[in-house]
Amino acid sequence: MRTVGIVAEYNPFHAGHARHIAETRRVFGEDCAVVAAMSGNFVQRGDCALFDKWRRARSALEGGADLVLELPTVWAAASAERFARGAVNILKAAGAEALSFGSESGDAAALRELAACLDGPAYSAALREELAGGASFAACRQKAAAGLVGAERAALLANPNDNLAAEYLRAARRLGWALEVAAVPRAGAGHDGGDHPDYPSASYLRERIRTGRTPSEGFADLRRAERAVLARLRSMDLSEFEALPDSGEGLASRLYRAARTGASLEEVWALAKTKRYAHARLRRMTLWAFLGLTAADVPEKPPYLRVLGFNERGRELLRAMKRTARVPILTKPAHAKELDGAGRRLFGLEARCTDLYDLCLDPIPAPGREWTTDPVIL
Repeated sequence: MRTVGIVAEYNPFHAGHARHIAETRRVFGEDCAVVAAMSGNFVQRGDCALFDKWRRARSALEGGADLVLELPTVWAAASAERFARGAVNILKAAGAEALSFGSESGDAAALRELAACLDGPAYSAALREELAGGASFAACRQKAAAGLVGAERAALLANPNDNLAAEYLRAARRLGWALEVAAVPRAGAGHDGGDHPDYPSASYLRERIRTGRTPSEGFADLRRAERAVLARLRSMDLSEFEALPDSGEGLASRLYRAARTGASLEEVWALAKTKRYAHARLRRMTLWAFLGLTAADVPEKPPYLRVLGFNERGRELLRAMKRTARVPILTKPAHAKELDGAGRRLFGLEARCTDLYDLCLDPIPAPGREWTTDPVIL
């Protein structure tokens, strides 16, 4: 049985995601097994996921996935490069033989060339030169790549899905993982776009649910925990801000000062923001501070595979994985008690993250769900 990997947040799962899975099967065969490395309860934009990871895993299985594995928070709520590295490591450990991703360009060959460029010494030198000018990292990155592969190809980095795809391919290169790739053209609204009759964007759906225009129960909103987040920021000293990931270039000091002036999270971010720093970077730093995580908490690679859900074909895949996987497979939370070292520590951090995620729900569940919630089985 051929296994194809997908990296996803499914925040929330929608028609565009179901289309991507269907297109993946069209490319690789209807009998392939689709395994998704899905963000847990927190996502890359530095926010809580709209629905918890088990609810989103169920939606993914109902939408065509066969097995859903968790991308832990230390990779899920991270920069594109770290996000991709964690997810690709998980898919490789799960035995995936191919990778399918959404793409604005649909040009896998161009994305492979771009990934190779970003890993080259000439790009690193060009990027350092561009950054010295004080422009944003994204602008400098694209300009540095343009000098090596041309402006048209480098412009793909401005597309959210293409940018992530290039990072997936970079991560695979670093692992020496030669895999087949499908770049499925994105349909409907853009990544942060609005409504569409068939494929509205996830950001549009989140906004409708959180503002009550689309009634839905059990959704999370970081604003419910805003006072707790602000309390954490105000209690931290500068060295604690400096221990957060991506806190260099003076950003730790800016966020430290802003946290002692701003009366809301939006005000804190506005005070810390400059054209050089992406808003998502500030949000991620704030989230990591709230969760009590530091850059030192990120293992070199995922020390286990956490199963969030599976169907019958996923069950077959798990049987095969148990014979071939080089890391423990957690099909029940109790299995985490058998972990040691980095695995036990990471699961403990994830349990804390879930308890804090639950402060974003209304009503607030009792703590400890990480240790009591079994995978979804369809």
